[in-house]
Amino acid sequence: MNTNKITPETEVSTTELACVLGVTGRRIRQLAEDGQIDKISQGKFNLCDCVQRYCAFLDRGSLDEDDKKFEKARRNADTSIKVSKAAIAKMEAAELDGKMHRSEDVAAMTEDLIYTIRGMLLALPGRLADDTFNAESSAEAESIIRKEISALMETLSRYEYDPKKYEERVRDRMNWQKADSGDIYDE
Repeated sequence: MNTNKITPETEVSTTELACVLGVTGRRIRQLAEDGQIDKISQGKFNLCDCVQRYCAFLDRGSLDEDDKKFEKARRNADTSIKVSKAAIAKMEAAELDGKMHRSEDVAAMTEDLIYTIRGMLLALPGRLADDTFNAESSAEAESIIRKEISALMETLSRYEYDPKKYEERVRDRMNWQKADSGDIYDE
């Protein structure tokens, strides 16, 4: 004999009510927020009352024209939010994979390169002063200057993208630390 009989006072959880009504737990919470069904307490519902109220809700034709428009707008907004969240997650994954960089990281790395170039250029007069002063002609001084500028340009031409520097910048910006076990990040 089953001792779990349904009475007018039977209380059920959100999950149980969703199972009885054939909807999701999220839909149950939406119905409660909209006032279509009543909660007894946090996550608890009166089974009989909720089933009757849900049936009445469905019998009313569910929604009038304004409610249908509102419901459609709500669904569109929910869809838009989900699409946006998915796009953000995709961009974050691309950033973690090193396939995409934020503009502020690129700007910072470019700024670092510019400061490196600036430093090299500002060091030229000091490096060239004695050599050009001791040059026997202006043509020899010009040759010395050209040689130093060519060496500087050769050094700059070997500049390469370093993904580890970008990864380090991302970790610093996001306050991540590399775990001991490889490429797993802790927040």
